[in-house]
Parts: sequence; structure tokens; C-alpha cells
Amino acid sequence: MRNTFLTLALTGVLLAGLAEAQIYTYVDENGITVFTDRKPDANRYRVHNLGCFGTCRRGVDWERTPLKKNDFAAEVQAASEIFGVDQALVRAIMHAESWFQRDAVSHAGAQGLMQLMPATQRRFGVVDPFDPLDNITAGVAYLAWLSEEFNDDLSRVIAAYNAGENAVKRHDGIPPFAETREYVRRVNILHRRYRSQIVAPGVTIQAAATSPP
Repeated sequence: MRNTFLTLALTGVLLAGLAEAQIYTYVDENGITVFTDRKPDANRYRVHNLGCFGTCRRGVDWERTPLKKNDFAAEVQAASEIFGVDQALVRAIMHAESWFQRDAVSHAGAQGLMQLMPATQRRFGVVDPFDPLDNITAGVAYLAWLSEEFNDDLSRVIAAYNAGENAVKRHDGIPPFAETREYVRRVNILHRRYRSQIVAPGVTIQAAATSPP
């Protein structure tokens, strides 16, 4: 009980101190819950990736961050062809959301490669959010739905993926949220870079004419 109370009491301080890093948690041999910014040995412990809490990627130069053109290639290609969504956009979203970590979990509860919220998972029939095929298929299906909903307006599609379609409709465009505006900027950069590297078979979303303010 004392250890549990101490862990809960310190959690906020620990997470605040690690706010600029990817955060992991596990229970050690003594039953103590550990939070760390160094990925523990998954063969030794049951590790849970707590994510970045939207802060650890602030210092990233998105024009130079390494691209991942081949990770989950079969899943991305299949979903892109089925739903008619640009592979480059799928990769840009996945890059920005989880950096292709299948076990990623955000503080808000978004899960997996494309960081699907539980409501989105239910909406698109996700069985296992940490299964790459299940997660990517649902994420791409959601992008296809957003594309139709917002008439292929890329900036609105990206903003809605981050803030929700209702927020975009309510503000008639990109919501005035710092996180969402930064997210749109980030994904637009990544989308452009991935498009220069990938020939996508079924492009339905066109690049935005102007960048968001």
C-alpha cells in the first residue's frame, strides 16, 4: 500500500520531469512501478509505452527527421488501395502520431500506430488496436471518411484527425488550438517529404494550396 501510494504521489512529478521524452513504465522485481525515458528490456519486463504527451516532439526538425518508407509496407499499401488514400499521407500521419511504434499510447488514451481513440476504434470495428493491420486499416478508413466529409481539403482533414471533425466544423476550418495548428504544420511537412519518395497508387487527397497560419 505504501509503495502504491508513493508511486501515485510521485507520478505527476516524474511525468513532468520526463515531459520532453518518450515515457515508459514497468513493474520491477520488487513490485515497484517505474517510469523512465529509457526503453526497458521488454524480454525482462512487461513494458507499457506511455507516449510523449504531445510535448517530446517539439524540438524535432520535421524537414530533417528520418523518414520510414518501408515500415508496415504491406499494411499501408493494402489500406491505401482499398480506401483510395495517398500512402504518403498515411505515413505522414503515422510518423507524426507514433513514429511507427505499434505499442504507442497517449495520455488521452489514443492507441497504436495511428493513435486511434476508443470511440474511433468502435466506429471502425477495431478488434486489437495494437495489431498493425487492424490499426492501419481503421486509421486509413477514417482518413477516407474525413476526406469525403471535407471535400478533399487536406488541412481540414489533418486538423480533424487531430481535433475531431466537429471542432473543424465548429470553427469552419482549422481550430485555433496551438496543438492542432502545430500538428497540421508537422503533417504537411511530412506529407510533402513522403510524397517525394513514394509513388502512391490511389491518391484522392490533394496537397493544400496554402499552409495554415
